[in-house]
Amino acid sequence: MSDRRVDLRRSGPPRTAAAALRYDPLRSAPPEVVATGRGRVAEEIVKAAREHDIPLYEDGALVEALARLDAGELIPRELFAVVAEVLVFVYRTDGKEAPR
Repeated sequence: MSDRRVDLRRSGPPRTAAAALRYDPLRSAPPEVVATGRGRVAEEIVKAAREHDIPLYEDGALVEALARLDAGELIPRELFAVVAEVLVFVYRTDGKEAPR
C-alpha cells in the first residue's frame, strides 16, 4: 500500500476571490466592505468594476482577509495600513492626489 495521501479538499485550481470597498474621503469613517465573493460571484464583482471603470487592485492576502468580512462591515484597524495602500493606488490610477 502507498504512503501517498491526497487532499480532496482542493481538487482543481483555486477559486477566484474578490472584494469591493467603498470609501468617502470627506467622511471620517474607515472604508466599508460592500461585496465579497468567490468563484462566479467574484467574477461578477470584477466584471461590474470593469464596466464602471473602477480600478482593480490584486492582493491575494488582502482579499482573503476581506472575504472574511460581511457586506456593510467597516475595515478593521488591523487592515488600515494595507487598505491605505490600495486607496493610494486608486487615487494615482485616477490621476488624483491622495487626500491627507
